[in-house]
Amino acid sequence: MIEEQVKIHDKFSVEIKLRLAARRKAKKSEFAVNTWLFIPASLDINHSTYSKNSFYHDLKSNIRLITPVYLLRDIADGENSPLEFLTTAFRKVASLPTRTLAAEYEYHIKMFLSILKSSLREEIQHILNNKLPADTSYLIDEFCKNVLHITRRYRDLRYIINAPTISEDLMNYYSFGDEFMSNLIEEHAFKLLSGLKESHPSFSKSWQRQLLAIIEEEIKYKKEHNYLVVEEKSPTRNRELVFRLNLLKKFAESELFLTGEKKKEGIWVEQIYFSLAAGLSMVFATAVAFTFQIKYGNLTMPLFVALVVSYMLKDRIKELFRYYFATRLGHRYFDHKTEISLNNIKIGVSKEGMDFIPEKKVLPNVMKMRGRSPILEVNNRYDTEKIILYRKIIHLDREKLDEVSPYSTLGINEILRLNVDSFMQKMDDPAVPLFIPDENKGYAIINGERIYYINMIMQMTYENETTYRRYRIVLNRKGIKAIESFS
Repeated sequence: MIEEQVKIHDKFSVEIKLRLAARRKAKKSEFAVNTWLFIPASLDINHSTYSKNSFYHDLKSNIRLITPVYLLRDIADGENSPLEFLTTAFRKVASLPTRTLAAEYEYHIKMFLSILKSSLREEIQHILNNKLPADTSYLIDEFCKNVLHITRRYRDLRYIINAPTISEDLMNYYSFGDEFMSNLIEEHAFKLLSGLKESHPSFSKSWQRQLLAIIEEEIKYKKEHNYLVVEEKSPTRNRELVFRLNLLKKFAESELFLTGEKKKEGIWVEQIYFSLAAGLSMVFATAVAFTFQIKYGNLTMPLFVALVVSYMLKDRIKELFRYYFATRLGHRYFDHKTEISLNNIKIGVSKEGMDFIPEKKVLPNVMKMRGRSPILEVNNRYDTEKIILYRKIIHLDREKLDEVSPYSTLGINEILRLNVDSFMQKMDDPAVPLFIPDENKGYAIINGERIYYINMIMQMTYENETTYRRYRIVLNRKGIKAIESFS
């Protein structure tokens, strides 16, 4: 199954999150995602001004495991709770702090934090989607109870590793987890409080008191343990806090990120084609030399001229054949091939390719979804939209995926971020003066805003099932204004 989520990452970046869930009964899974970008001709983005290297420079990709799914209540009290894995790992490393057991101890701390973050997010969304006040009150009670139980259980683990065998580094891993957990709970309690005020007209003050009690308890705990907290009148400390939060986030989520060595695909085939091009050009030059030698003999002026001309044409013929073969190769092969692995276990392969393509090579379904208006269709005859096709195929090995972690995982998330700064360089000024009638002055001027649209259509295929999605990126020289979704 493939699920996509497209959103604004920042003013100049679009984030595409692909959730690739592999079936448990299938040993191998293949996911194919084709993305067409329809770019206005006025932006002057084409194969001459925007190369493959430019595109991949603007595209950033991160691949990570899908976070194992746990309900918040199952983390607090479940039999297979991550806290149970943690307890076992803590006891082992305290008794025998070998390198292997220390790595396992660190691994389970990070996995606990990642799972907790995901569970808090899903629990809050569930509460906010609930419409019955009585159920909302119950869910908030359970949320607060489970959060308190989880923090108490994690902090009680300190007594297990408070032993002479535990080094300062190992104790620091525990403290990093404790600090990150506290920040997570504070952040998500604020998010829940904010969401309840917006989505629930019958907002109860008791809900606010419960959530603020959780927040105030965590702030008090952090101050007691010298963890950084938000300070209203100290920009410097808050800057340090933001930096610290980012470091803790990287620490906590590092176990989910997969490594990959990106290589150019089809290198050997490319070299064979290029050698063939050189051979064909040499055949031409040799044939010309032999022909003139037979007709005019050796050491004659016609032979000399023929050799010079054939040499000149030989290079041009070789380059023409190289261009022809390279074009054919680009459509049959991908630009890059990345082996996806975790802990030196290869779990899959990802391939990607980018090309400018003519409209006649775009699938009919995609052109139908593009849905140009009549005025755009007329203008497109003179000012043709440029079309980028970004192809991606991912293969996952289910058996290897199950080997990399004791936690059950559905598959991988690939997060793509496309920086659109290159698309903005030739945009016109976004401010456009507009005139309206005015009784006193005769007219008044108001500011309009010039915008551009980049249409993005995605085709996602898994197990012979294909779905299409259309998005429209609204932007101007000031950045991305919105991303619109069309069903």
